Formats: sequence, C-alpha cells, structure tokens
Amino acid sequence: MVDECCLLSVRAQHCSRLKAFLTQTFFVFCFCSSGKAQEPLHQPSPPGPIRRKYSSCSTIFLDDCTVSQPNLKYTIKCVSLAIYYHIKNREADGRMLLEIFDERQHPLSKSEVPPDYDKHDPEQKQIYRFVRTLFSAAQLTAECAIVTLVYLERLLTYAEIDICPANWKRIVLGAILLASKVWDDQAVWNVDYCQILKDITVEDMNELERQFWELLQFNINVPSSVYAKYYFDLRSLAEANNLSFPLEPLSRDKAVKLEAISRLCDDKNLKKLSKKKSVSADNLTVVRWCPAIIS
Repeated sequence: MVDECCLLSVRAQHCSRLKAFLTQTFFVFCFCSSGKAQEPLHQPSPPGPIRRKYSSCSTIFLDDCTVSQPNLKYTIKCVSLAIYYHIKNREADGRMLLEIFDERQHPLSKSEVPPDYDKHDPEQKQIYRFVRTLFSAAQLTAECAIVTLVYLERLLTYAEIDICPANWKRIVLGAILLASKVWDDQAVWNVDYCQILKDITVEDMNELERQFWELLQFNINVPSSVYAKYYFDLRSLAEANNLSFPLEPLSRDKAVKLEAISRLCDDKNLKKLSKKKSVSADNLTVVRWCPAIIS
C-alpha cells in the first residue's frame, strides 16, 4: 500500500512538471508568431576590459643599425642634434669669428641676410633639414655623417672658435665637403655642391675647402677607434633625448648570418680553451718536512 502511494506521488510530480513545460513552450510559440520583436532569451553580459593580445609566435625585433652600417636617417638626426647642442652650449662671451665662415660675408643664397642673423639659435629641425638636403642630393652615406661630426669638432678645437648662428651653415658645409672627399668612395666635386646650393660659386667652395684643410692642420685621419667612439656617443645622445632607432623583424637571412657569426665566435673560444697552458710555478704545492718535536 505504501509503495503504491509513493508511485502515485512521483507520477503526480512528473505530470505537473510536464504541464508547466508545455505551457511555457506554447507561450513562447504564440509570442514568436505574433510578429512582435523578439528579445533574446539570454541577455549577453556587458563586455569587460579589453585584454591586450600578445604575439604567440617567435618574432624577434632587432635594431638594424650597426657600427659598419648605421641607419642614415637616424644618424643624420643624431649628428644634427649634436650640432644643435654645440651651438646652444657655446661660450657666452663669444670667441673669434672667422670671415670664411661668416654667412654675411659669404652668403649661401642671394636672399638678403637679416640684421639679427647672428642672434637667434637655429632649431634642431632646421639643422636636420639643412644636413639632410645635402646628404640626399649628394647621395652620401651614414658613415660620412659621423666623420662630418668628427671634422667639425676637430675644427672647433684646433681653430679655437665657436659654432654659432652666424657661421653654423658654412662650418657644416665645409665639414660635409671634406668628409665626402676623404671617406666616401665616390667623391663629390665642389661643382656638385654648387648645383645643390644654386647661389654659391665654385671659387667660394674652393676657398672654403682650402681654409678648412689649413685650420685642421691637414689632420684628416679618423682611426677606427675614434669612429666607433663617435658612433656610440651618438647612440647615447639619442637615448638621452628619447630618439629611438627603428626596430625591424628578424628575417631568415639575418638569422642565418647571426648564427654563422655566433658559431664562429664559439669555435674561437673552443680553440682558446683547447690550447695547453703552461703551469705556473706559483700554483705548485711543495711538501715541506718539519722536524718532529718529542716532548
């Protein structure tokens, strides 16, 4: 009797659940067939904060600028920045101003030189545009830009002059002219610069070059150590001024070259370690016999 009562109770619960399910299904069917806009039964949760996606591949970005092959654009930017700081940090009293570098005495264009041409310091962008124009027109290399800075600073030291608003263009022009002839494989003639700067004469360029040589005391040698020092100094200057060098993805060819260079260095280290070294006499252990003391 008890089992029959339990069975009837379970059947009643099942029938009530089935009736509720059919009622809900019929309501949804009637609501959808009425032609009204149907809202989704499940409302999506509002989007949370967007997470940053990280690359799961093994792409490596490297600075493609090296000592032997510097980046032209960023090297010119660094050189122009160094020239800007030379002008900005010059001595307040002012040192001797040579006539050959004075832009009023030897203008680079036919336009009238303003009366206050020697009062306002040029901006770094103005220096960069001037240097970039010469390098682009003459098709000079990035190494030539570094040597240009070497000759410019050597001139300021030897001639005991300051680079200022009145002479910076002609000093930079003379340094580029000399560096392109000494360092570049395809030297640029003075007449080529006259085609870039339309209003300057060949005689003026020849005189500028001659006096630049004399003021340098014909010391145009740039050792590899000096070149490397200037290269890394320019990189330090770029980092101090938040001037970042471009990063490029590591290509397959570059990876093969890096692996070959790394293997070559490992082979050299193994050869050094495999060489038999002579034993120093200081490292020898000598056994000394002491007389026994019997008490």
